[in-house]
Amino acid sequence: MVGAPVLRAQPRLEKSRLTVAVGGKASFLHLPLTIADQLGYFRSEGLSLDIHDVTHPQRALDLVLEGGAEVCAGRFEHTLLLQARGMAHQAFVLEARAPQVAFGVSTRSLPAYRSAADLKGKRIGVSEPGSLAHLLAKLVLARAGLRPEDVALVEVGAGAAVTAIRSGQIDALAQFEPVMTTLEQRAEVRIVSDTRTLKGTIEAFGGPMPASCLHAPTEFVQRHPATCQALANGIVHALKWLQTAGPGDLLKAVPEGYFLSDRALYLAAFNKVREAMSPDGLMPPEAARHALRVLASMDAGLRPERIDVERAYTNEFARRAKGRFRA
Repeated sequence: MVGAPVLRAQPRLEKSRLTVAVGGKASFLHLPLTIADQLGYFRSEGLSLDIHDVTHPQRALDLVLEGGAEVCAGRFEHTLLLQARGMAHQAFVLEARAPQVAFGVSTRSLPAYRSAADLKGKRIGVSEPGSLAHLLAKLVLARAGLRPEDVALVEVGAGAAVTAIRSGQIDALAQFEPVMTTLEQRAEVRIVSDTRTLKGTIEAFGGPMPASCLHAPTEFVQRHPATCQALANGIVHALKWLQTAGPGDLLKAVPEGYFLSDRALYLAAFNKVREAMSPDGLMPPEAARHALRVLASMDAGLRPERIDVERAYTNEFARRAKGRFRA
């Protein structure tokens, strides 16, 4: 049931009004943020949030770097890449423990597909350069001994992806939900790599790969511990709610515009990624370390020995929230 949150006395927040930048709030990667916002979990913590939704995750990060937002709802790998550039950012609560991307080949363009080697010379759609979808596509190619230049990587947004596959503009696609479920239901793609599940993520990335989180400049986290705790409390409360929410609960909580006029499709897509949601907001240490190994394997210029993974995240806030909400 969707109910009003119970109000409790909270410690004094260093900053009760702040802006959170997010690239694609309607994405399942950020469903915990949406639920916490919609059900009033942030308000019950004494927070007044301006959630600034932009088209791309990179733009959300840029807003924080430019001072237009205090906190980013984005990708964990960004904290590692920023550290490599001499900028200290810290993740303080995890939303998704798997990327939720699937890689599928067109059953029309590649009906006799046998392996990723068949992708040579083909056109592959990715959500945007540098995205998790782009990273997965490069890993699929690398396993077959192919380089990115052996194919044509095409930026295809979620709104154009289905049409691009159906019209033959692209031969394969790495995308998020609900795009992939839409194409799967009509047998228009064959999924060959799937990070919507933990098992598929380990197969694709060679280990656990954390995805979306709330992160901020480390200085902000250190100077605003009560505020970060309140944010973590809201997210972990939402994660707990999602563990037991039924279809009706979800449909009542999520804004109508997220359904894209097809509630059944939205629920089907949610069921595909449900396992990918973090159960408690905690960052598994091995997952954080493996994320760095993946990034280093795909970027020869990245010096992993110069990056301290332990500084890229803290479980202090999520651990307290987990104890409070028994997530």
